[in-house]
Amino acid sequence: MNKFLSTGLGAAAISALPAIASAQDAVGMDQRINDIFAGATGWFVNLIFMSLPGTNFPWIVMWLVVAASVFTIYFGFVQFKAFGHAISLVKGDYSDPNDAGEVSHFQALTTALSGTVGLGNIAGVAVAVGIGGPGATFWMILAGLLGMASKFTECTLGVKYRNEYPDGTVSGGPMYYMTKGFKERGLPMGGFLAVVFSIFTIGGALGGGNMFQANQAHAQISGIVGDYPGWITGIIFAAVVFAVIVGGIKSIAQVTEKVVPFMGILYVAAALVILIVEYDKIGWAFGQIFDGAFTGLGVAGGFVGALIQGFKRAAFSNEAGVGSAAIAHSAVRTKEPVTEGIVSLLEPFIDTVVICTMTALVITISGVLVMDPATGQFVLNEAGTSIKTIDGSSGVQLTSAAFATGFSWFPYVLAVAVILFAFSTMISWSYYGLKAWTYLVGEGKNKEIVFKVIFCFFIIVGAAANLGAVIDFSDAMIFAMAVVNITALYFLMPIVKREMNSYFSRLKSGELKKFIK
Repeated sequence: MNKFLSTGLGAAAISALPAIASAQDAVGMDQRINDIFAGATGWFVNLIFMSLPGTNFPWIVMWLVVAASVFTIYFGFVQFKAFGHAISLVKGDYSDPNDAGEVSHFQALTTALSGTVGLGNIAGVAVAVGIGGPGATFWMILAGLLGMASKFTECTLGVKYRNEYPDGTVSGGPMYYMTKGFKERGLPMGGFLAVVFSIFTIGGALGGGNMFQANQAHAQISGIVGDYPGWITGIIFAAVVFAVIVGGIKSIAQVTEKVVPFMGILYVAAALVILIVEYDKIGWAFGQIFDGAFTGLGVAGGFVGALIQGFKRAAFSNEAGVGSAAIAHSAVRTKEPVTEGIVSLLEPFIDTVVICTMTALVITISGVLVMDPATGQFVLNEAGTSIKTIDGSSGVQLTSAAFATGFSWFPYVLAVAVILFAFSTMISWSYYGLKAWTYLVGEGKNKEIVFKVIFCFFIIVGAAANLGAVIDFSDAMIFAMAVVNITALYFLMPIVKREMNSYFSRLKSGELKKFIK
């Protein structure tokens, strides 16, 4: 020991011991917090994501898909009949700037999209295709198309029952249509459901909509520039996010209407380059998707395995039925609730049918997935040298490897997309959490600032810590929102049908005309 201390190296090493011990203490503290939290909340996480008996299909996914199917049939396949009109509404053809509300149809759509277009489109789709095979893409698209009807239902109600204040601001979302809509129909429990939904929303906003995004963004950045403390990333993100959200929904919408189209076009353009280079394989890829959807080639459980993975990814990606988007869409300038329901049905189409499908096609065409002859399962063939099993931690790696087959620098484009996706998700979920917060504690600038500061603090925590149990719990809270929300939608969907029939009859008769700009 004395000999060690007598050298300069020994002195330097000893001087570094406090820092090493401090780092080890920090890691140990993270693990202790993680263990304590997991012990207290594990039952809730397990309950929400519990599989149906005899399957590995989470019951919450079935809950979302069944609801989407019911709404699709009940509203006469509105997602297909009203698709063209949705485009007209987003263009502003029927928008009157004098209507109550804070943002345009386009801004409301991009704000909601910024909350759903995220890491699930990059990593989650890769895992779905890696485990469920190319056939999972077919079921993912189908679930996305069905989910359009869920968005239509919840966003129509969000506008119909929103609160409009004298200063021009509005507050809306499931908590408001639960209280007002249930009261209008003479139903009990609306207030109780609203409080439970609000609590779940705040938890989901601070975790899955915040900490997880910051954590993954830091992982992507440090993977490029080298390892460095996560709190630095957290502080930068917190400062930028606070600068945006302090201005409210108008400020958020002004950012998302620029960021969402840019990040979406950037990502889709990168995917299109790969597809153009490998154009001769596109027909083969679609053949793999359709064959795999019904035969489940290389998938445990046959086509059921592909179906499960596809439905899971669509449900987790577009959040149709969760109720979050209804909060953003409620801020729109309109006097016709159905118009925003129609606009919102574009959301799952863009998120799942377009962006998720592009990811799946690139992965299928790239050849980074191969079938292990020993097991018959799809595995990652990384640079032709190593084969590893696909799991939840290899999603971004799989997508990155697929993009790199086109050009070696494409993973850098992917990294930029990940950072933008994480940022946009955080600012949207800050608004969702804020509206749930003000529903519980009351409106007021000071009360809003308190939540915004708390939200930004958790960005730093999320980037610096690795609290897996906290993230699992917050994800469970997001899908617990769907349990409460869809329950309410079943009771309130007759109101939506009445609104829908009235709107389309007036549109057909010519009573509703395009607004002359």
